Amino acid sequence: MIKKTVESPKKLSFLEFKNEVLKDYKTAIVSRECSLLGRREVLTGKAKFGIFGGGKEVPQLAMAKAFKKGDWRSGYYRDQTFMMAIGEYNPRHFFSSLYAHPDIAADSFSAGRQMNGHFATHSLDEDGSWKNLKDQYNVSSDISPTSGQMPRLLGLAEASKKFRKLEGLDKENILSDQGNEIAWGTIGNASTSEGPFFETINAAGVLKVPMVISIWDDEYGISVHSKYQTTKESISEILKGFQRDGDGDGYEIFVVNGWNYTQLVDVYTKAAKIAREDHVPVLIHVKELTQPQGHSTSGSHERYKSKERLAWEKEHDCIAKMREWILNFELEDQDGEVLKFVENEQELKDLEKEAKTEVRKAKTDSWRAFLEPMLKERKELLALLEKAAKKSENEIFLEKLKRELEAIDEPIRKNILTIGRRSLIYLRNEEFKEKELLQNWLKDYMQLQQPKYSTHLYSELDSKVTNVSEVEAEYDDEAEDVDARLILRDNFDVLLGKHQKIMIFGEDSGKIGDVNQGLEGLQEKHGKERVYDTGIREATIIGQGIGMAMRGLRPIAEIQYLDYIFYATQVLTDDLATLRYRTFGKQVAPLIIRTRGHRLEGIWHSGSQMGSLINLVRGVYLLVPRNMTKAAGFYNALIQSDEPAIVVENLNGYRLKERMPVNLGEFTTPIGVVETVKEGNDITLVSYGSTLRLVEEASKDLSQVGIDAEIIDAQSLLPFDIENEVLESVRKTNRLVVIDEDIPGGASAYLLEEIVNKQGAYNYLDSKPTTITAQAHRPAYGTDGDYFSKPSVNDIFEGVYKVMQESDPAKFKSLYF
Repeated sequence: MIKKTVESPKKLSFLEFKNEVLKDYKTAIVSRECSLLGRREVLTGKAKFGIFGGGKEVPQLAMAKAFKKGDWRSGYYRDQTFMMAIGEYNPRHFFSSLYAHPDIAADSFSAGRQMNGHFATHSLDEDGSWKNLKDQYNVSSDISPTSGQMPRLLGLAEASKKFRKLEGLDKENILSDQGNEIAWGTIGNASTSEGPFFETINAAGVLKVPMVISIWDDEYGISVHSKYQTTKESISEILKGFQRDGDGDGYEIFVVNGWNYTQLVDVYTKAAKIAREDHVPVLIHVKELTQPQGHSTSGSHERYKSKERLAWEKEHDCIAKMREWILNFELEDQDGEVLKFVENEQELKDLEKEAKTEVRKAKTDSWRAFLEPMLKERKELLALLEKAAKKSENEIFLEKLKRELEAIDEPIRKNILTIGRRSLIYLRNEEFKEKELLQNWLKDYMQLQQPKYSTHLYSELDSKVTNVSEVEAEYDDEAEDVDARLILRDNFDVLLGKHQKIMIFGEDSGKIGDVNQGLEGLQEKHGKERVYDTGIREATIIGQGIGMAMRGLRPIAEIQYLDYIFYATQVLTDDLATLRYRTFGKQVAPLIIRTRGHRLEGIWHSGSQMGSLINLVRGVYLLVPRNMTKAAGFYNALIQSDEPAIVVENLNGYRLKERMPVNLGEFTTPIGVVETVKEGNDITLVSYGSTLRLVEEASKDLSQVGIDAEIIDAQSLLPFDIENEVLESVRKTNRLVVIDEDIPGGASAYLLEEIVNKQGAYNYLDSKPTTITAQAHRPAYGTDGDYFSKPSVNDIFEGVYKVMQESDPAKFKSLYF
């Protein structure tokens, strides 16, 4: 184990202490003024929505003092004062994000893609390489779903444990300082009612990770009082059973009032020491906070708070309390001199005035910077419209559009494009140079602006995984047919040996080597820190993976069966799938999720709900290999890039025989590339996963009746067939059937859309494209339940035969009356 080294806090002179207190107070005033002006900007229409950190300023100042470079935050949208206190946020940032400025230099958190209050720092350089994370403050990108930040927090904390226990993980010396980093979480008291909160709290206690979670308690969740949210109206009361015992298991729990500056600083200092040195999780329940502007700009808290409560909040406002403490502070030194923070109230008034002036200027400057490009763009369009109108038979209508755009004092791009595109309707039957100039400007403008809102869903770097070339599996003359699980096991063994940052974990993944023994013996060989078991808690298994991946590790998180992944759907779709997109490519989590599905019998273990995943996890690759060699190739390819993926192994394929390759850890299955497994001339059949074997079996029967089918394995659903190979097949056969075991309208409908509409296969079809799917319900249990619920070889044969019969009824006689 690496020896931990933690610096002792520096003692301050009174002058230093005084300057720090006044600096903190000014930060609090700046933050509050941003909240107040931000609300006005929403109500005047300059911004769409606002959610602010008013009432939480003082505890966040204390948290910032304990937060060190290298540490990570996973919080929620009230933490603006904390961000200002660590120097990663200022009023210009505040207003730029409020206006949704689509420039990463203006809104450094998301380039306008997230509403205000969603914070992030940059983990990557422009070339996609890791920045020096141990020497900067790190903030994982926030998401809006309540308690959605919690699963990721667990992984951020667990990474410190790995960096401390495993030598050689950070050879570049940029990811961690020997695991001395704390993962800091923040959450509102009402959100602790959510399942991910409790799941994370339990898991962190089991794992014993350096996590400090702050609960900002203002007694309300939107308009609902805590008595309707939490048993005993106190989260710290009901979590007392988590308090660590004499053996050190459990949490350290603190309760502190959110308006008491000195007590808050003391508590956060103690909490940081415990978590950083001993890797013990800490919970800080910060009580008696207020929310002076209500939940958000969508309503007023006067609607649901009593007069008595409103009066109490005014008296206990944390800034007002801090101000009172500063004014009343007196300390006699050893020489009898009375030490004060300020000599009189005017000093504080001057400081407050300075802070408010700073915020107002930032508001004005941010709005000007946001608006100026669009004023220029409007001017360009107006000039083009004017020239086109003079040549057009519809001059009167074009002039009206022009006046309409001129009347908008502060235009946005929607206004500009709406008017520009409407103008083309009036010009559709005319041809002249000015119209062509207008058309070209609009096309160029759309091409220029669209990427500001749509890029970075997947990697756009040369290192993206779809650029990883195929390396075929190689076999020697003595290659044995083995249980396919052994190919996975031995391939994982090689990967673990080659890549020290790989961790594989999940339910039953450690000691027994997963339920299908694809990891058999690997814990014993590579250690319990690299191949290990987790509790039954899918949301935080994915969260562990996200957090560790964000810190530069390469986790492979195992979800035992595909059906169980839906326990983690919120974490997948709201956090992992959007991470690269919502940070404009500045943060990544190259998490590989290993699971298994297809053909297991029964409602709860059918494992074929692919259509739902396709529509929920855009931003994550969804891979469906037909055998274990193909699956191993996907893992080998993914580890060469920095993008997340879900690999769905075939549940009934582990005991089937496959030849053992000699180039384990090196061969790759290309992502986004289909494979033609059988060539044919009459009809194109597209499938994937376990169903592909049924298609191959059905094709033998089809050939007996004169139907020569071409069979294509999709291999990847996200992305699908980036080289348009299916189109070439349909161009040859002129017929298309898509087969899978998802429900009607699921993955098969998606594939049909990709092939017929996106690729343009419609132009080459002589017969109606068809899908063969499972029934609309989950499969019934048992072999017969499977037969009547999912497509069988008979169903596939008859479905394909019917397509051919419609094209040549004389040759293909009806099978039924």
